[in-house]
Amino acid sequence: MTVHLSLYQKAEQELYKLDQSVKGQFYNFCHNFRENPDHPGLDLKPLKGDGRIFRAKINRSYRALLTRAGVDAKGRERWLVIAVRHRKDVYEQLSVAINRVTGAIEFVDLSVVGESSLRRAGIDLTPAEPEAEDEPEAAPVEAPVAEAPAPPPAPAAPLLAAYHADDLRDLGVADSLIDLALAVTDSAELDALTAGAPLLSRDVLIGLAAGMPLEEVRAEITQPVRAEEAVDPEDFGAALARTPVTTLDEDIQKILEQGDFRAWKAYLHPTQRRLATRHYSGPARVSGGPGTGKTIVALHRVKSLAEQLGEGHDKPILLTTFTKNLTTDLKARLAYLFDDTPELLDRVEITHIDQLAGRVVGENAAAGRTKARIADRMALRELRELLQELDEHRWDPEFLMEEWEQVILGQSIPTRTDYFKARRAGRGRGVTRMERNEIWKILEQFTSRLDKLGVETWGQTAERAARFEIERAMKVQHRREYKEQIGGLDLRHRDDGSGMRYLHHRYRHIVVDEAQDLRPAHWKMLRAMVEPGPDDLFLAGDTYQRIYNNQVSLGALGINIRGRSTRLTLSYRTTKEILSKALTVMAGQDYDDMDDGSETLKGYRSVLHGPVPDLVEYDFWPDELKGLAKTLDAWKRELATDGKGTARDIRGSLAVCVAERDKVNEVMYYLETEAGIRCSELTKDGPRGNGEVHVGTMHRFKGLEYQKLAIVAASEGIIPPTSRIARLEAEDPARYTRELHKSRSLLFVAATRARDALTISWHGHRSRFLSA
Repeated sequence: MTVHLSLYQKAEQELYKLDQSVKGQFYNFCHNFRENPDHPGLDLKPLKGDGRIFRAKINRSYRALLTRAGVDAKGRERWLVIAVRHRKDVYEQLSVAINRVTGAIEFVDLSVVGESSLRRAGIDLTPAEPEAEDEPEAAPVEAPVAEAPAPPPAPAAPLLAAYHADDLRDLGVADSLIDLALAVTDSAELDALTAGAPLLSRDVLIGLAAGMPLEEVRAEITQPVRAEEAVDPEDFGAALARTPVTTLDEDIQKILEQGDFRAWKAYLHPTQRRLATRHYSGPARVSGGPGTGKTIVALHRVKSLAEQLGEGHDKPILLTTFTKNLTTDLKARLAYLFDDTPELLDRVEITHIDQLAGRVVGENAAAGRTKARIADRMALRELRELLQELDEHRWDPEFLMEEWEQVILGQSIPTRTDYFKARRAGRGRGVTRMERNEIWKILEQFTSRLDKLGVETWGQTAERAARFEIERAMKVQHRREYKEQIGGLDLRHRDDGSGMRYLHHRYRHIVVDEAQDLRPAHWKMLRAMVEPGPDDLFLAGDTYQRIYNNQVSLGALGINIRGRSTRLTLSYRTTKEILSKALTVMAGQDYDDMDDGSETLKGYRSVLHGPVPDLVEYDFWPDELKGLAKTLDAWKRELATDGKGTARDIRGSLAVCVAERDKVNEVMYYLETEAGIRCSELTKDGPRGNGEVHVGTMHRFKGLEYQKLAIVAASEGIIPPTSRIARLEAEDPARYTRELHKSRSLLFVAATRARDALTISWHGHRSRFLSA
């Protein structure tokens, strides 16, 4: 084998679209090129436009475009396949260069740029090969009767008129695209320009067009991917090491067999890769809107940490999230990610946060002293009954429940005196010392009531688990100090089995997905489970997607992320059209960043396109159900085949989302009995049943994705639930605002679960969150 051959990601993307026969011939081409790139049958020739690009024959019709990339350690020439396409689509105006910011190899193809933009720039694309003689010529077309030319339209203002060529160059836009970018006049032209642009050029231009300030683009898009060392624009060997490629025969074969290799399972955007693999001096956080890849980063972070550990570690990495069904999804995705190194997966524990807290409490409970755990809604019912028995009307049960969860349990407050001093930041309604005394008495009776029933809430479990882990961390520290005092002697032989747990913290690294939903007590538990230091905690979350009442200040809980927080702004899942509608739900709203600051969706954008979401109004609920059935029937027919007549399994592609639990039963009953559409209900354990359409509440859709999604009953009074929260507007404005934020977040989360198509319907009056 005389040549080392690699495959550029653009070439991968083009391979997906080709027939299987061409893919097989490309695989053979790779093998033959490695053996002898100068074989006459490959017909390797440089292009006239950019002599660094060569074209070679895959078969009679298709060409591989390649560039040299230095010599490897064995003295073999390194070549990079940068594109795979029909010979008619090979032009002399192709170019390859090293990006001055990232230091990676970039391929630029102006053939994807809109004709109007090319015309204004005076660029005329020239085919690299003449038409084959054996191809039939097109039939002659009669010249139309000449008409008087229409006057040219007035030139439109450039879309990026506020910027200069040096600005774009400094941000990392490819040189060959800068003049074109400054000439585009509308978003359609920009979309055409960025469709085939290198990643950094695309992200920068879309960010600027979305209204991101220049310095923000530099900080959030350019800086995270900047090469750590000086970039030599002529050293393609060094550039290849910075360029994500596929290199082995078996890897290329997997691409050809498995299809879309752009999936998260095998690819990280350069910005995401830096976040997943870098070294942090302490806790770090990545935030971003739906579809920006936070979970992808978290999963690859786990893989990176596992690869860095030495031998002999027994599950020192924890991956956790808030709900059980998300944990199931994370397990499946992480297993795929570790497909080539399954032994590394043994170093990772994957569990949802309440299960973890329950296990800690169980480890520390005396035999026979464990309690059954009840959901918050059950505990609220008990609290409401207690208030009725006490004839107590001054306090709202929901307010008392939040005060108990967020303040008393969240801060592990043991006594009434401590409660008098407790910090209540963000709670809104102030309470006097006398009122705190009243609240404490009621909640004492409430906890006594739960104790007599032999039950506890998950909030109580989390608080107890936090106390146990804090105690364990203190014992670890004391033993460490004692060991230093006695000269570093090994203490293991002095310990019995139960004492062994105090030799070290429970985990070396903890990664948290959907971090915005965890309780304060959860954070205290996690903080105590891992020793403070480099790479201890990695959090992924978005407070705009907070759909539970758990608000925290990480700094106050001992988790300092200042200076180690990064925001992702590019959505890889949601189309521009769906994203535009989803963002109107959040328009003008301020959300916290989990650390006494504010979060923003500014600059949040997408490069994907699809149909504009349908917003449909009905007079009555039965009419809306009929409309839903028609929509689902149309979607089913559309997805039923793959375009070549082959039937497709559409389970998991379609879904119906509602705000209220009762509506789930009504939707499923109607669809199955009246419309003949089989349904599966989304539960905490995932879809129940084998139906083709998933139906569930908005809470259940967290972290999921569907090709086509219908949100129904998006009516005022349902979202937000005005009858339940209206009185709070006067009694407790801060809590009223939190309830509205939660309802907005639910609708925002639901809308952004749709990948290709979204329909939102309501009966009566539309939700106030849906603009006209």
